[in-house]
Amino acid sequence: MRAPRSLQGRLALWLGAGLMVLWIAAASVTALLARQQMNEVFNSALAATAQRLLPLVVVDIIGREEEGITQRLAAIPENDAYFTYLVRDDQDRILLQSFSAEPASFPEWDGPGFRETATHRLYGVAALQGTIRVTVAEPLAHRASVAREIQLGLGLPLLVVVPLALAAIILTLRANLAPLNRFRDRLADRTMHDLSAIPITDLPAELAPVGATLNELLARLDAAFQAERGFAANAAHELRTPLAGAIAQVQRLQAETADPATRQRAAEIETSLKRLTGLSSKLLELSRAEGAPLRSAQTYDLRPVFGMLVDDLARLPGGGRIAAHLPDQAVPTDIDPDAVGIVLRNLVENALRHGVPDAPIAVELGENGSLRVANDGPAVAPDSLKRLTRRFERGAASSTGSGLGLSIVAAIAERLGAALVVTSPRKGAASGFEVTFTPQPPAA
Repeated sequence: MRAPRSLQGRLALWLGAGLMVLWIAAASVTALLARQQMNEVFNSALAATAQRLLPLVVVDIIGREEEGITQRLAAIPENDAYFTYLVRDDQDRILLQSFSAEPASFPEWDGPGFRETATHRLYGVAALQGTIRVTVAEPLAHRASVAREIQLGLGLPLLVVVPLALAAIILTLRANLAPLNRFRDRLADRTMHDLSAIPITDLPAELAPVGATLNELLARLDAAFQAERGFAANAAHELRTPLAGAIAQVQRLQAETADPATRQRAAEIETSLKRLTGLSSKLLELSRAEGAPLRSAQTYDLRPVFGMLVDDLARLPGGGRIAAHLPDQAVPTDIDPDAVGIVLRNLVENALRHGVPDAPIAVELGENGSLRVANDGPAVAPDSLKRLTRRFERGAASSTGSGLGLSIVAAIAERLGAALVVTSPRKGAASGFEVTFTPQPPAA
């Protein structure tokens, strides 16, 4: 049997087992002491009975007219006759006996005092120089029966006390470990992006230092992540101005030079600088996706924001292929409009970059606030499909993208608790690529 892994289960098991062992030990010791005391009481009663019978028996026998006559007393109604006695003379003749006395149970006289056989405890006393001998006997079965009753009286409460004690232990442990369970639940409910301090005011004094240390660790991790995000965002932001200046200089060089080779080299430099500018923009979006607030204080209708975003995306190269669909009824949401724009822009740019040229791109806003973007193109292998949400993962080696678009969308989906489903081929088709971003409904 394996011990429970939970602290509550272990405490309940060992405390319950310890209580049971202690109770059994205490009951056994009590039963042993009670049996010793019981034997002393029964021995005393046995001796007292013999001492009180002796003068009565002497008077009765001396007053008889004939000697050597055996007399048996009549039975006393409703008497269990635990004590029986036998009166004999010095020639071992029976002069008097109780109603239920069995002479075979009385051994030969060997002097006054206690004696024990296999079935009885006896006490003998004599008078008139040993000519009248009284022996009182008690069945050992009677003492054993009383001892069993005492043991049952001490043991039977175990059937009630132990379950009640275990229930009390479990309820007490549950009540006292409730703060620890709440602390565990708060910690388990945290996402990888939530590094705020966990309330520890209700933790026991023994565990409060653990909670404080954990909060300090979370604070240090949050500071490290903030510094990392801040560095990436600041670096990307600071690169935009010099990159724009470099692009302008390269474009001016192309305009002023007449050498085809120099113009070709300048064009290649311009392309690389534009890719670097796009990468810096994606790094800014990734920093916002991982650190900035993603929910608004108020709920609004997503349709107007969706329409403006689609109109803006239509100005991109190839954006005229976008086929948008909006529901007729309002779509309430509390997601920050900038976050919606980042998600939709990255999905559409991904479709424009990797889809079949001149093929329409379906952009749909669902009644539940979901965003669906689908495009035609070669189907993506299942193994590659699983890796597309990783950073700097490209669908094809020849792709000109940064490999951050879907990872940015995945980061926003994780922080919002949204479902992100990437499928290829499209639903109902043999080719293509489809992404569905389904957020949770807004809080009441």
